[in-house]
Amino acid sequence: MDALNLLMDGFAGALTPMNLLWVVVGCLLGTAVGVLPGLGSSMAVALLLPMTFALDPTAAFILFAGVYFGGLFGDSTMAILMNTPGQGSAIASTFEGHKMAKDGRAPQALATAAIGAFIGGMVASVVVVFLAPKLADFSANFGPAEYFALALFAFVATSSVVSDSAVKGLASLVLGLGIATVGIDAISGSERFTYGSANLFDGISLVTVSVAILALGEVFHVASRIRRDPAAHQMKVTGRPFLSRAELKEAAPAWARGTAIGLPFGVIPVGGAEVPTFMSYDLERRLDRRRPNPVFGKGAIRGLAAPEAAGNATTGTAMGALLALGLPVSATAAIMLAAFQQYGLQPGPLLFDRAPELVWALLASFFIAMVVLLVINLPFAQLWAKLLLIPSQYLYAGITVFCGLGIYATSGAIFDLLLLLGLGVLGFIMRRHGVPVAPLLIGMVLGPLAETNLRDGLLSSNGDYSVFVTGPIPLVLYGLLFIVLALTVRSKIVNRARQDV
Repeated sequence: MDALNLLMDGFAGALTPMNLLWVVVGCLLGTAVGVLPGLGSSMAVALLLPMTFALDPTAAFILFAGVYFGGLFGDSTMAILMNTPGQGSAIASTFEGHKMAKDGRAPQALATAAIGAFIGGMVASVVVVFLAPKLADFSANFGPAEYFALALFAFVATSSVVSDSAVKGLASLVLGLGIATVGIDAISGSERFTYGSANLFDGISLVTVSVAILALGEVFHVASRIRRDPAAHQMKVTGRPFLSRAELKEAAPAWARGTAIGLPFGVIPVGGAEVPTFMSYDLERRLDRRRPNPVFGKGAIRGLAAPEAAGNATTGTAMGALLALGLPVSATAAIMLAAFQQYGLQPGPLLFDRAPELVWALLASFFIAMVVLLVINLPFAQLWAKLLLIPSQYLYAGITVFCGLGIYATSGAIFDLLLLLGLGVLGFIMRRHGVPVAPLLIGMVLGPLAETNLRDGLLSSNGDYSVFVTGPIPLVLYGLLFIVLALTVRSKIVNRARQDV
């Protein structure tokens, strides 16, 4: 009952006219960004970071949450209509969703995706409301050994599964850890990788890195392969999005199964919603084979319903893990963690005690955002699709301007603009060679946490490293890490064997 009472207080805060406006703005912005190729919620939140300094923290995080969830809705529209997923989490939706669109069932496909995302997000929000406070109470028992094990789990698990090459994932992680060490060591006072430049004494801002790697890197990548006819193959959307009773009956079990698969992945650092969406699609495909008349590969509604529900369920519980544990499990969550730090807040067990109004208003905004997104996506799918008509050269030129203005506004230093340019080139090189960016961001965010707790643990144990492997929680986390690595290696071996056949 305490959780329900606190949630009601959160609704009172989230439903104020200004906060409600920020929910709508975030949902609209997130959907628009998700529809556009190559732009995702992580880029949108990164671009908004330097522009929200003046906002009240509650309003800012409600805006970020709307962008986060809205990006998933927009990605689905892009994947279904254009067969071009904006983010990896929408890839599974292309398999059956685009076939439905090509068969003249685009409205039904968009409705299936919107309702599935709504169901997954709402169920995840309910789970987060009741479990996040308990998870926060549990994590209050964490010491240096537990936090170090948690950070190590996030490092290795994320790096090993977000790319076809584990080496590339680990290289990205090491790069992020290296960037995080730049500046003055808080304990010893020595300079690290500053090369005598006073501009680097305070380290490299995560805001600068996020905007450069996610936004400017994408701009350079698109500029290197831009086409003059970006909307030449646009899929037309006609009619009203609706589902018949038979289609609802067909999709409902898939929505339920997808939601069940997606929920636990929100607290497992596997790089985002890609893994659960593929797992849910694969489950539906296997179930379809047992039917007298298999329909997968021809526009099966269940093959779209399950991944959409799984993706939003994962995103919802990922927000719970971020609030209760301070654990980012995707690139967007890492940027959200940076946003908390921007306001002097540290997600984790103390956040529920120190900023309860913010936490519960944010949780309440999840429910509001789901309703808003369903309302703006079901009837206006055709309108969102028209965003694809914006010429790429104009769109990305505008993004470049926002990148520069945002970074300069936060520091007023030309050096940061040069740093932005250099890191943008790094982001372009990473994309060109298929190196994932999520491990870099997670390494930069959690690197200081891991280092601080490593040193604290050694200080408290007089240099005894066994302190990190003696407690039950670290041992469980290391065991889970071993399982994740074993499953990843097995999956790669199986995929390689299939390719060789």
